[in-house]
Amino acid sequence: MPCIQTTTSVSVSDAQKSLLQSRFGKAIEIFPGKTERWLMLTLADNTPVCMAGDGETPAAFVEVSLVGKSDRAHFERMTAEICDILADVLSIRPDRVYVKYEEVAHWGWNGGNF
Repeated sequence: MPCIQTTTSVSVSDAQKSLLQSRFGKAIEIFPGKTERWLMLTLADNTPVCMAGDGETPAAFVEVSLVGKSDRAHFERMTAEICDILADVLSIRPDRVYVKYEEVAHWGWNGGNF
């Protein structure tokens, strides 16, 4: 039920994709009741991203959607973890990452809704 969508200006290799999948899969557990078993990931690489007037320095926009609510402390921890992951795996500086959170009341799956 959680989904992490990442858009980045850098090219991402298959090995890096696998590492992102593994690391995001562990990171989602920051939120109580969320596990990799239900996590959907999307990745759009080589996408022009201009931040603060700079379209040349690597950057990323990450959207995290969750069914239900969470609290500020979990969002803070997740933002720090996402920035660490992107710095480690893709060499994107934390000050070049935006993270957006969405708490979703209605989520469909397998012909029905949660």
